[in-house]
Amino acid sequence: MAIELRNVKFRVGAETYIYETSLTLEPGGFNILLGTTLSGKTTLMRLMAGLEKPTAGEVWASGRNVTGLPVQRRSVAMVYQSFINYPSFTVYDNIASPLKVAGLSRQEIDDKVHRFADLLKLTPMLNRLPKELSGGQQQRTALARALVKGAELVLLDEPLANLDYKLREELRDELPKLFTDTGATVVYATSEPLEALMLGGHTATLNEGRVVQFGRTASIYRKPATLESAEVFSDPPINTAVITKRGDQAILGKVASWKVPEKLAALPDGEYKFALRPHHLLPQGKGVEVNGTVQIAEISGSESIIRLKVNGNVWVSQAQGIHSFEYGEKARIYFNSSHCMYFGTDDQLIDL
Repeated sequence: MAIELRNVKFRVGAETYIYETSLTLEPGGFNILLGTTLSGKTTLMRLMAGLEKPTAGEVWASGRNVTGLPVQRRSVAMVYQSFINYPSFTVYDNIASPLKVAGLSRQEIDDKVHRFADLLKLTPMLNRLPKELSGGQQQRTALARALVKGAELVLLDEPLANLDYKLREELRDELPKLFTDTGATVVYATSEPLEALMLGGHTATLNEGRVVQFGRTASIYRKPATLESAEVFSDPPINTAVITKRGDQAILGKVASWKVPEKLAALPDGEYKFALRPHHLLPQGKGVEVNGTVQIAEISGSESIIRLKVNGNVWVSQAQGIHSFEYGEKARIYFNSSHCMYFGTDDQLIDL
């Protein structure tokens, strides 16, 4: 199913939730909405589903204007972060409920229920009630019910957020495969850049009710069109600063300087912005050396997260291994200038 938003806006009273947005999703593919809480992901999904009507603009599905068409008349399934199941139904009957409404035979229902129960590791629980399940098991039941429906549009609103780590990793691998042969258009909302990268497909970066960029997930990560898109696609936050370019040199205050690529060197001298992902800024190594003052140092398992003040900016280093620092300590950090992204004063990426 091809889904297209044409100049869609959504307001409630004086508050704007979605600014004017035009977006055409990849039909029959995996589409990701990536953004922080309150960026507009859930609202966009509700507009696509017909649960909300846009204040302005139109929603089209498979070449047909479906603006205002109620959700009951659309081939759509939606799974929320908070699981929703029928409390008096067994797991089997929860999964089977959309198939019964569709009028499938008992054998067809049984085959489909067992297929998705096996996939989501629910077979031993088919005779249990939701109250007898863990939170993760209840969410898997809700997922199975959405998948078994065979809808043309499947909306998944952070569906793995409440699952344990191991199962979440397994389902991240399995979810795109589940829909490969169904022809369904899948829209998956997440606030985690790493999850978007793992799922692949196409991604729309969102910020404060606006779609910043849409394209292939890996391409947006490697070459974000704007600094805003780069910021959405980074957790921990991407490191940014204003530099002065003189000839072939980038100058970061009195802290550091390095040679820039030829295409940037050929541009007029003056101020530019640059960005560097946290995992490219390391407490040990070679390359450009920068001095900073430690603000926070955290060790999580085998990874160290260090926040430093560098030339008036707060930067983050995300490094493998244990690196101990004290608050207020002067620290040297390093980066390879080939990992830098450069932007004009208009925040547009300079394609090098």
